[in-house]
Amino acid sequence: MTPLPLDETPGPRPTGSATAPAAPPAPDPAAGAVALPALPYRFLRPPGSVPGPAPTATARLLRRLLVLLPVLLIAVWVAFDWRTVYDGCVRLGSADPWWLLAAFFFTCLGWLSSSCVRQGALPERLPTGLLIASQFAAGAANHVLPASLGAHAVTLRFLLGRGIPLARATASLALYSLVRPIAKTLVLLLFLLTSPDLLRVGTLAPDGRTLALAAGGVAGAVTVAAVLVTAVRPLRRPLLDAVRSALTDVRVLHTMPSRVVALWGGAAAAPLLQASVIFSVGAALGLTLSWAQVAFAFLAASTAVGAVPAPGGIGPIDAATVFALAAMGAPLDVAATAVIGYRVLTVWLPLLPGALALSTLVQRKVL
Repeated sequence: MTPLPLDETPGPRPTGSATAPAAPPAPDPAAGAVALPALPYRFLRPPGSVPGPAPTATARLLRRLLVLLPVLLIAVWVAFDWRTVYDGCVRLGSADPWWLLAAFFFTCLGWLSSSCVRQGALPERLPTGLLIASQFAAGAANHVLPASLGAHAVTLRFLLGRGIPLARATASLALYSLVRPIAKTLVLLLFLLTSPDLLRVGTLAPDGRTLALAAGGVAGAVTVAAVLVTAVRPLRRPLLDAVRSALTDVRVLHTMPSRVVALWGGAAAAPLLQASVIFSVGAALGLTLSWAQVAFAFLAASTAVGAVPAPGGIGPIDAATVFALAAMGAPLDVAATAVIGYRVLTVWLPLLPGALALSTLVQRKVL
């Protein structure tokens, strides 16, 4: 016997009130899934949610200005540091183009290694194309703000847009920042163990005062972090959540061989690729040092002054690398030109395309 529909149920109807809407039919397990009628969007919102206001003209104008902000910052930077770019390009004009092409190839591999480290710091699978595009855009932001804050901000927005919770995204950035210097130090120690006679370590070894300053900086950073966690109560819970998420993700990641290879392999390859760029530019200019000597000089210089909060490491690392190459026996002018060419290839040439990629990702709401 077929039951009557709800609106045809016998009995008196209530008067003086609106007719109640008919309830949808109960699904019949024997008949399979029941196709529900399409509902307007307002019925699909969670209960109690309030629709957000439509963006005003001021908000739309502000969004467009934010999209153009990276390009404007680059224009200002070029205006203040135009001489460096001009001198580097003039000196590279007479270099061997094939070696410069090799340097550009190693520069592109550097973006891929950074993407591998970012993927290795998260158990979730990130979209490969968007991940590489975000790291290319993060490279432009990294050379505007000190201590890699620009790159971390872009990556954080990318991870949040992929549905990663804030605590786990922050823990991923912390793991990325921790693994890279550890891997660089391990590679430096490997050079010291495998080539003790080839490399002139004595001229590059830091003195006692430098080691004391480095130890004092590390101790000061740990002390400031401990004081902030203890004294500032609003920061305590987010920091503890981030630490717990980081410890959990570290345990999970190191049970996944693909993530271990991406994390540690990419972090170890990054400084070697940067050193390969310097070696290729130096070879294009006639530098006679071997790849091992150039790589060790860059590793030692970047490890010694890498903690200085300069935008993208520009300035302190450049001066230290020139000094290290000169200590290895390279002519001072050739060493300086090789470092300038390295900065032109890794910073200035990708800066405008990276800023345009950053603006595009912001415009498409990927970031």
